[in-house]
Amino acid sequence: MSDNKKKDVVGALRQVVADSYALLGQTHLCHWNVRGPGFFALHAAFEQQYTELFAAVDEIAERVRALGALAPGGLGNLAHMSGMKELREDASAEEMVKHLAYANGKVVESLAEARDLSAEADDSQSEDLMIARIQVHEKTIWMLRSYLAAG
Repeated sequence: MSDNKKKDVVGALRQVVADSYALLGQTHLCHWNVRGPGFFALHAAFEQQYTELFAAVDEIAERVRALGALAPGGLGNLAHMSGMKELREDASAEEMVKHLAYANGKVVESLAEARDLSAEADDSQSEDLMIARIQVHEKTIWMLRSYLAAG
């Protein structure tokens, strides 16, 4: 892989780390603060989502390291890199679900960018990782939207 293509892949993977970490934080916020009739289902679903995200962020950051670069960190730095809109602590359960569906969609966008750059660089390991992550987030979006459709 050329140095320029590697730099592009690493930059895209670093963005995925930042966006995924922002989503993780927002999902954790929802887990802590959800209320209402759907509390038990949403509380459990959000916990499952942020637990899965934590492991995924670690795997993506380790891929950045495997490519010889440093993984981004620090809450302020990650928030700045991501720029993801944050949810209010007192948001309703419906607002939380809508926000997380949107935020998962933003992560899918950065994953798709990293997937495409990885493919162009013939980095099949990064490409495969991004494809797998897209599948997880698309399923999560479907589940969140299905919850909203039930109401």
